[in-house]
Amino acid sequence: MKNRILALPLLAPFCLATVPAWAQDQPSNDENQIVLACMRLPEIIVTGLPVSLGDKAYSATDISLDPVQPVENALRDVPGLQQFRRSDARSANPTSQGVTLRGLGGNASSRALLILDGVPQADPFGGWVAWPGYDALALSSARITRGGGSGAEGQGAISGTIELFSDNVGDRIELGAAYGSRNSVDADLLLGRELGQGQLTISANYARGDGFIPIIEGQRGSVDRPAEYEQAGLAVRFVAPLSDEIELQSNVRAFTDDRERGFAFSDNHNDGADASIRLVDRSSDWQWSALGYVQIRNFDVSFGGVADDRNSVSRVFEQYNVPSTGLGARFEVRPPVGDAIELRIGGDWRRTEGETNENFFFADNDTPRRSRRAGGSTATYGGFVEASVQASDALVLTGGGRLDLWSIDNGFRREIELINPFPGAVRSDEKFTNRSGSEFTGRGGFAFDANDALTLRGAAYLGWRLPTLNELFRPFRVGDDATAANELLEPERVKGAELGLDWNRAGVTLGVTAFYNQLDNAIANVTLATGPGVFPGVGFVAAGASYSQRQNLDAIRSKGVEIDALFDLGELAEGLTFRAGYSFVDATVKGSGDAAPIDGLRPAQVPRHNASGTIRWEKDNGSGASLSARYIGQQYEDDVNILSLADAFTIDGRMALAINDRLLVETRVENLLDARVEAAVSSNGIIERAFPRTFWVGLRARIE
Repeated sequence: MKNRILALPLLAPFCLATVPAWAQDQPSNDENQIVLACMRLPEIIVTGLPVSLGDKAYSATDISLDPVQPVENALRDVPGLQQFRRSDARSANPTSQGVTLRGLGGNASSRALLILDGVPQADPFGGWVAWPGYDALALSSARITRGGGSGAEGQGAISGTIELFSDNVGDRIELGAAYGSRNSVDADLLLGRELGQGQLTISANYARGDGFIPIIEGQRGSVDRPAEYEQAGLAVRFVAPLSDEIELQSNVRAFTDDRERGFAFSDNHNDGADASIRLVDRSSDWQWSALGYVQIRNFDVSFGGVADDRNSVSRVFEQYNVPSTGLGARFEVRPPVGDAIELRIGGDWRRTEGETNENFFFADNDTPRRSRRAGGSTATYGGFVEASVQASDALVLTGGGRLDLWSIDNGFRREIELINPFPGAVRSDEKFTNRSGSEFTGRGGFAFDANDALTLRGAAYLGWRLPTLNELFRPFRVGDDATAANELLEPERVKGAELGLDWNRAGVTLGVTAFYNQLDNAIANVTLATGPGVFPGVGFVAAGASYSQRQNLDAIRSKGVEIDALFDLGELAEGLTFRAGYSFVDATVKGSGDAAPIDGLRPAQVPRHNASGTIRWEKDNGSGASLSARYIGQQYEDDVNILSLADAFTIDGRMALAINDRLLVETRVENLLDARVEAAVSSNGIIERAFPRTFWVGLRARIE
């Protein structure tokens, strides 16, 4: 029903080099033979059109996903991929969980385009990612393509594209439950049923925990307490053929996410629901796909101001209702133009709208003095053309461009008094001028098979990202530090180039890529002043706290090297593999005007070094063991490079034993050495850490 292919560009050249020529030339009903020939590499179940011939020119990594490990933590093994915060969705503020690549961070909005079965996943209001919403999904794998200008996938791929693929689960029931440290529970359910020629999949998850105290020991006060969390999700997917060529795919999912940040008045609540429908025609002649989707989100968050001695806390700010909606559609057609040429033509549309409703200046913890509403809408309309050519047996050339029209509309910000002396009085009522523009972007590249083991590749690209409603209209606070929105922000634009090589021989696959990126108009939180004082857009800022505003920097320049390697150690033990990755990123800010003080400094939240390695042994019955190590280098919390987050080294482990063909017993450990992974540091030196050592024991049952 689905088109099964293998991991491409980084790993596929290695894989295809090991597949006999007869297998590569066979029609689609022999695809399983190719899968078996490359079984050491992650298998990708593509739910849309087949992977483009031109993708071979770009740097990519493919990883397998399973229900044991949260999606966001699995992605952390990819060199150069990072979230804005080092903490995960059990303790981080959900509005800080943007994802990026190649050192183009410094902002909580995602600079990588995340898509699930073709549907963009960024929050319609803020651009961050609600990671707990994916743990309920039956996912098979992920492909991470580094570099901007995704072309056919739409705008937003400043640093790269992350694709998540649904699994084809067949007829089976799978149940998993685990109990962990600090009274943690993690449970999931998967039900797959073949209905006629169709496939119905129902999946669900539930997770909770008493949590840990985020503030490091030695700095805690009486207000500090464990940051508890509770998360759940449900998803339904149905796929069925409408004819011999056309397949219908429908998806519905919903999730809820409750977290606390470890003290009173720090609770967060995030809800979401998505629906999409897609038609796919993979016939040998005209191939096409058509997609429509809707995203619904709502979150509320409270902020507390903690005294310097951390023995008292008061509510300073709350966003009690932040609804948003994302709507979109996409169409692509691949006409038959010759055996050696692939042509892609299509277009897409996306609209977001939302608003934030806030209370601030509290007379006491329950009585706000002022209220604010702010929001607006954005829209993009894009069209693309991309062509790839098998110029010779060894050479693939690809190139294309897209034109986008954008608009920012209906922006407003309104503040009113809530209590005496003038309750209901309007303090400000701003209507922002509608804006619009156009962006032309493109990408091109080559892949050359120098011999049966070595592939050389190169690419250049242009990309862009529209500011989110959050960046344009929503001010926010982190502790006593305050950041104002900026309705005049311009779109970000990236230009970049890369050169790489892929090597495959004797069970070793290796990819090395050198890159250079320049992100013009990079949106960052620029520090403007230090309290005490009353500042535009945020109000009062306490003594010693910082006042910032979102602004367009001149640029962020990022250059570096990425290495990804996979070793098949089957000669030592059947099912034994080792995977390793490393990225070096040298990123600097180019700033002038208000941003002149940070000119030449490193962007906030961007480490120079990132490395990971996993040794894994697996048997066909599910038994196995793995040990993973990760290193993340030192990085700065702030744009002025004063508040430093120390480097960190962590180890995770897993062991599984199959009792029979239906039951699996599992033990896991996160952060085995209980390393202090610093996730944030405030202006007064208070350090917050990510998840500490956590042990798990669980059972997994499968019925087919």
